[in-house]
Amino acid sequence: MKALLKHTGIALALLVPLAAYSTFSHAETGNMVTPATAATTPHSVPSVDLNKYAGQWYEIARLPMYFQRNCASDVTATYNLNQTDAGKIESVDVINQCKKADGSMMSATGIAKPANESGSQLKVTFLPSWLRWLPVGKADYWVLALDADYKSALVGTPDNKYLWILSRTPTLSQSTYDKYVNTAKIQGYDVSKLEITSHSGAAQTVTQ
Repeated sequence: MKALLKHTGIALALLVPLAAYSTFSHAETGNMVTPATAATTPHSVPSVDLNKYAGQWYEIARLPMYFQRNCASDVTATYNLNQTDAGKIESVDVINQCKKADGSMMSATGIAKPANESGSQLKVTFLPSWLRWLPVGKADYWVLALDADYKSALVGTPDNKYLWILSRTPTLSQSTYDKYVNTAKIQGYDVSKLEITSHSGAAQTVTQ
């Protein structure tokens, strides 16, 4: 059970967010898609195109969490789509990786399934395949804000406990970072505890 919880928690670190349509229409702040109103509780964006969301993402910052305590740097997630012959997305394979303080790599592999047609929320599990029929071990994961070109994203859990800022590259501009932080703060996350993730080869993760 301890190992199962460990893998489930690590896996929360950068998943493809999916889900039910929000009752909010979307608006763009700069090039960022967010809920149209200033929600004071977590609200996902109206929709996510998973074909555009697939691929690799870098963690720029996160709220501290027990299951990522051994991730010292280089946190990434790779999403691969599983589709029917008709092209409908059935699930998303998730591969999360990070580097430990001793330089070794650790990883967790799971699967995410859309909650419905919109693609802005998902249910994700890192249980072994033979246990995934159980009604436990599945976590909610919401896209709270998203760059219109799918270059960066803000994702979190609806209980305000977990939050991540993601980017297609190991660096993110200060202005974009600040917009995501402000969005998270409005939606009730304790952004004072955000920790910026370092990446090998990048002198500074958040740049001017």
